[in-house]
Amino acid sequence: MIRVQQQCGAQAPLGLASALASLAETCLSMQGLAQIHARALRSHLHDHPMVLAKIFRFAAVSPSGDLRYAHRLFDQIPHPNTFFHNLLIRGYASSSRPCASVDLFNQMRRNGVDPDGHSFTFLLKARSRMKGRSDDIHGLVVRLGFSGYLFVKNALIHMYAMRGMPAGARRVFDETWAVDVVSWSGLVVAHVRAGELELAREVFDAMPERDVVSWTALISAYSQASHSREALELFLDMREAGVWPDEVTMVSVIAACSNLRDGETGLEIHRYIEENGFGWMVSLSNALIHMYAQCGCMERAWQVFNGMRRRSLITWNCMILACANHGDAEDALDLFQRMIQSNMQPDKATFLALFVAYAHKGLVDEGYRLFGRMQRDYGIEAGVEHYGCMVDMLGRAGRLEEAYNLIIGMPMPSNDVVWGSLLAACRTYRDVEMGERVVQKLLELNPRKGGYYILLRDIYIAAGRTDEANEMEQTMAANGALKNPGYSWLGG
Repeated sequence: MIRVQQQCGAQAPLGLASALASLAETCLSMQGLAQIHARALRSHLHDHPMVLAKIFRFAAVSPSGDLRYAHRLFDQIPHPNTFFHNLLIRGYASSSRPCASVDLFNQMRRNGVDPDGHSFTFLLKARSRMKGRSDDIHGLVVRLGFSGYLFVKNALIHMYAMRGMPAGARRVFDETWAVDVVSWSGLVVAHVRAGELELAREVFDAMPERDVVSWTALISAYSQASHSREALELFLDMREAGVWPDEVTMVSVIAACSNLRDGETGLEIHRYIEENGFGWMVSLSNALIHMYAQCGCMERAWQVFNGMRRRSLITWNCMILACANHGDAEDALDLFQRMIQSNMQPDKATFLALFVAYAHKGLVDEGYRLFGRMQRDYGIEAGVEHYGCMVDMLGRAGRLEEAYNLIIGMPMPSNDVVWGSLLAACRTYRDVEMGERVVQKLLELNPRKGGYYILLRDIYIAAGRTDEANEMEQTMAANGALKNPGYSWLGG
């Protein structure tokens, strides 16, 4: 408020309106915006077109804004025009409630406010993040005469692309008279989203020019499809082409190094990140921690973690899991305590990582206590994956009856992975009776999964009960059971 008073002072209404609008435009937080809005209200300038527009824009579309605040402002405007509708539609399009954009657009038309091309770009972005039909909005674009705008056509291509509908994207692309690099990139993304990597590459190779979106889409697709070496080669081509990567590009490149367990290339990428000004990005540091841990370079993972000025929940979870997977249970538990002391609240992934740490150390009782504290102390309800970890942990310790009772008492339906984990423990400890009970549960879930029959047969053989083993072989053949691997939530 002091800053608002200092900059506004006792000015004439026009000068004050200009000052308030300037402050709103350079505002950094909702707290600051609320102060500016309060001053505008006291000065009877809250409905001044310039002041209202700047305040509303920040609340609706700024990363530090507040859509609820923006919507309250919107409701107080007597006759909001296309500009205000567009800003709110745009804000909701990027939010957790994209469907609100559609509601606003429909309200806009009911109130006789004409949409423009930008209305459709924001609406199409919202629809790209929603389930349901796409042809209705496409048809509306054509009926209202906006299909001749290239930026609207590109938004249509993007909508089809994000929904993994390359046929729709291609249809719009082919209907567009003068496509640009954005159009081409949308087509690449459409094939990538549909899992059509070869077709995506064909489109990419045919592009007259390529932007960061097309390069990144293909690099990410290669990395996720376990073509990590191709992803790294494509990144080198991107650099030689003089296209500057973005955060998403670099995360995909680091992921490729992780997949390959290629610490040497990962180190080169790390140097590139530091030398080119990406080092401050939390998401890249998180990816580097994971990559170094995957490559067995825990010292470098710690260096990245300790060098971070800001840490997200994902940062803490990555480092805890890295320690857990490398058998450093004490470090994992110490990180958890540091995380709590820094006022960072854990989530479900945090506890999964801690269970891995306890399992590697065989600290079953400690793990059980933590399992109870999840709900009691942190308000986090255990999911099936947490129960799976506990069953795995108990099974490894030979506490099969406890594991069985834990599954029976689950508040949600059990699955074959949880029961399969216990059956694997039965094989380890040659517990025929428990194995039979578990297989009965598995048969109720899926009688054709032959891996469970095989495990029970192995239990019979280990216990010297060859008659039952032979009978199991016959049952498998009669049911046409298919062999499948056993499961473990914790690995190993």
